[in-house]
Amino acid sequence: MTVINNKDHIEPTPLKSAIWLRRQERSNMLMLRLMSWISLRLGRRASRLVLHLITTYFILFSPDSRRASLSYLPRALGRPVTWIDLYRHFFCFAATIHDRIYLISHSDDLFDIDIQGKENINPQIDEGKGVFLMGAHLGSFEVMRAIGHQVPGLRVAMVMHKDNAQKINTMLSAINPEASMDVIALGHIDSMLQVQQRLDEGMLVGMLSDRTLGDEPMTRIDLLGASAALPTGPFRMAALLRRPVVFMVGLYMGGNRYQIHFETLADFSNIPKGERSKAVEIAILRYAELLNYYTRLAPYNWFNFFDYWQSAPAYLNEKLDERLSKETKKIL
Repeated sequence: MTVINNKDHIEPTPLKSAIWLRRQERSNMLMLRLMSWISLRLGRRASRLVLHLITTYFILFSPDSRRASLSYLPRALGRPVTWIDLYRHFFCFAATIHDRIYLISHSDDLFDIDIQGKENINPQIDEGKGVFLMGAHLGSFEVMRAIGHQVPGLRVAMVMHKDNAQKINTMLSAINPEASMDVIALGHIDSMLQVQQRLDEGMLVGMLSDRTLGDEPMTRIDLLGASAALPTGPFRMAALLRRPVVFMVGLYMGGNRYQIHFETLADFSNIPKGERSKAVEIAILRYAELLNYYTRLAPYNWFNFFDYWQSAPAYLNEKLDERLSKETKKIL
């Protein structure tokens, strides 16, 4: 059970943000650049063959990401990990980045997308109300664009750390010029105002809420049996905007199959001002509950390739990592 107490409040922690801000998008950019070049020239079916080479490369030559995977997988799988598990984790990541190229290009017909929980989002869409979607670096949030393509006139905006992802957005906008127009940059003085404006216009506004920019309050949650730090900013933003919030995850299920899930997360529409903090705590509890459920449902879809818990578990499969390091040295 997830518990949040006053004593669990965490001061701003630049260490955690520095890890993913410095490392994660850099590795994403390299992989995305490779994927983009291959995909646009060979097509999806042929270019997927190259994913195996790229996956092997990143397993061998990205030791930090490899260690992060070996720290996470035993928690999600509930058992020691094997080479196959490690490979499936990295391949799943490569596959979703590869598919991002086609999703940006409106090539939705290439995918079999199963949408579950439509009843949690359709009423707001039908009424022309904006929907605040909250997700995590779990699966592909990019498949949310497919929903926007299915409903005429429905537009989608993403809230993200644009400064660090600028190169990625530049590449994606080269594929689809509209892609760079629907990104709301976090950390700017008018970020929340822009979110409110998009919601008032009836747009779907998506935000990944499992990472911190560093200079913000955080709280402790129980994630896969261990304590992890979660930023409270996204939840407080939703509360201030007085909006219903829907949890969304787009899981990659292999091949061309994706499974989108919508779950009710919180409704801040009519929360009295004095009860806002309590409502935020309840929303965080619900968010943690959903993260636990979906990471176990689709364990290879977790794409936080840094030590999310900030410490390795006792059952970290160190021998496997040592063998991989030795093999890499032999190659070098």
